[in-house]
Amino acid sequence: MRFYNQHHEFYVGIDLHARQMYLCIIDNTGTIHFHRNMPANPEHLQRALQPFGDNIVVAVECIFTWYWIADFCTERGIDFVLGHALYMKAIHGGKTKNDKIDSQKIATLLRGGMLPEAYVYPRQMRSTRDLLRRRQYFMHQQSEILTHIQNTNTQYTFTPFPTRIKYQNNRSDITERFDDPMVKKTIEADVTLLDILHHILVDLESQILRQARQHDPVALHILRSIPGVGKILALVILYEIHDINRFPAIGNFISYARLVKCSHESAGKRKTGGHNKIGNAHLKWAFSEAAVLFLRSNEPAKHYHQKLVGKYGKAKALSIIAQKLGRTVYIMLKRKEPFDPKRFFQDGAHEMTA
Repeated sequence: MRFYNQHHEFYVGIDLHARQMYLCIIDNTGTIHFHRNMPANPEHLQRALQPFGDNIVVAVECIFTWYWIADFCTERGIDFVLGHALYMKAIHGGKTKNDKIDSQKIATLLRGGMLPEAYVYPRQMRSTRDLLRRRQYFMHQQSEILTHIQNTNTQYTFTPFPTRIKYQNNRSDITERFDDPMVKKTIEADVTLLDILHHILVDLESQILRQARQHDPVALHILRSIPGVGKILALVILYEIHDINRFPAIGNFISYARLVKCSHESAGKRKTGGHNKIGNAHLKWAFSEAAVLFLRSNEPAKHYHQKLVGKYGKAKALSIIAQKLGRTVYIMLKRKEPFDPKRFFQDGAHEMTA
């Protein structure tokens, strides 16, 4: 957890909503100079901040509408802090809660150096990352429809499809096996949606890939050198990390990617687990997928996996490989070097005997 601890003359806490925002401006002694509800737009924010000069910092909790305030501050050279929503929930819980109280608490935490920071993703890559996340939503929709077709086929005790129906060419005649006109209509609707989603996904992927080649072609090439990491996984890892140098150590990175369980200790008693949802869910998914794909057609990886299974079991073995891939990605991006299988498995053998 990182806290913002820079000193300023004025501290601005904003309890932000889609249409309204409550501003609290305090000075470095804690005196409130401005405390008011107003429409959430740049014009009203500019008017509120103008009397307080340049030595000012603005903080807002990380919710879905924070982009415009971050851009507002960047354009005017104002320091901006994005509060980590999960950490802040634990810190400023109280018996009474409203927008006025919340804005003052944000400003007070900021002044006291106790506001937990989240990463302010840069404007030039933000929309591409959001588009990539939207693509994942469409993929989930596609998977749900494919599952429904498979389940309907099983429900009517037909033989399994001879080919994989996820491919458009293999779906041309699947409605013919159903006799009931209502069931046939259901499958036709599913197939129509699959065709539409296929064209959407192809278009999105090509556009995101073009952008990635402009944003960071070196990192994209480095990530694609890992066995099993294809176009989509490389894009997800690239855009969810953005800049590997924002993580001061490898432990910070694998914790952010949810690849390690944190321990809780009190009065000499120690336990692991809890707070598993703090971190980046998209990176967790990417490295979990990469661990499975890493084993395909990769004999050294399969041999290494079998050793881990014998010692830890199947589930933990995959988790260890996912974490090791996370560590490897951190080192590769730091050094700007492609994947080195010899080094990967040498380190793995050392871990097994340690």
